[in-house]
Amino acid sequence: MIDFMELIGRLKHLKRTGWVIRNVPDPETISGHMYRMAILSFLVDPKVNLDKSKLIEMALVHDLAECIVGDITPHCGVSPEDKHRMEDKAMEEICKDLGDRGTEMLQLFREYEKQESPEARYVKDLDRIDLLMQAFEYEKRDNSPGNLQEFFNATQEKINDPFLGDIVKEINSQRAAMIKFQKNSN
Repeated sequence: MIDFMELIGRLKHLKRTGWVIRNVPDPETISGHMYRMAILSFLVDPKVNLDKSKLIEMALVHDLAECIVGDITPHCGVSPEDKHRMEDKAMEEICKDLGDRGTEMLQLFREYEKQESPEARYVKDLDRIDLLMQAFEYEKRDNSPGNLQEFFNATQEKINDPFLGDIVKEINSQRAAMIKFQKNSN
């Protein structure tokens, strides 16, 4: 159990690669990203037939393999197939000594990776929402409106859930107002 705790503890210090590559000062950690996704899982519309507990659990394990393989992005030069293979092998290593709990974690990870369920697709949308919100927060914090447009271009049109789509509209609206204010101030 100590080995497991040490492994996941790495995620508290491992910065997300996309922000590091873009030289964002003091970027978020992987565990910070996973935490916000888990909290956002609480906001799922109760009228939608999704298992909230499963959403939370999946949000907490979806990037767990990164404690071994690191945060691999498309900019890292690793093919998607190799990335998935490396992450799956890492998850097997992480889960191997956890008994039934490890089996459950591995199953949730694989379900997410394969996008096999409505919960997996919702958590993928949460992953994208968190990226957009984080980019917006960095632009505000660093007084650099529009500087992280590439993250918006690559993500926002991929959100499928209507409720989460409304959140994207709200982020875009506030961001547009910030960009407009910046232009008018100069």
